Amino acid sequence: MDQRELTEEFTAWAAGVERRLLRSAYLLTGDQHRAQDLVQEALVKVALRWPRLRDGNPTAYARTIVVRDNVSWWRRRRHEVSVAAVTEEAVSSDPDTAMVVRRALARLSPGQRAVVVLRHFDDLTERETAEVLGIAVGTVKSQNAAALARLRSGAPELLDLIGRTR
Repeated sequence: MDQRELTEEFTAWAAGVERRLLRSAYLLTGDQHRAQDLVQEALVKVALRWPRLRDGNPTAYARTIVVRDNVSWWRRRRHEVSVAAVTEEAVSSDPDTAMVVRRALARLSPGQRAVVVLRHFDDLTERETAEVLGIAVGTVKSQNAAALARLRSGAPELLDLIGRTR
């Protein structure tokens, strides 16, 4: 395969995953500009490695880059990123739903938020989530359980939204 064909293949792949990556990055960071930067950096890194990644799972690789780069950024700043700026189109077309999700995510630590976004918004398995985050499956399970418990007690409106009883 020549360079032009590889470029076209990468471009088609990137166009197909960019929106999902952006949504995930936005839910992780709560900042549209930061999310766009993370996705752009991830796509550049995938593009540079495209010949090796194209036959594997480049989407998982890009997602891993987004999550790890966000964690690195957060650690450098040593503060929790606010998710108050999450807009409705990142979560749902329904403003009420978006507000409930925004408030719920704001109650979680960055680690819990990452697990919840990957497990419940991106629909990854526990194993896939562990691989993306570079942590053990048991840690994913405990972070998810802690996050869900925190949401049950601190964000009952989320349970009402999805039709579950408290």
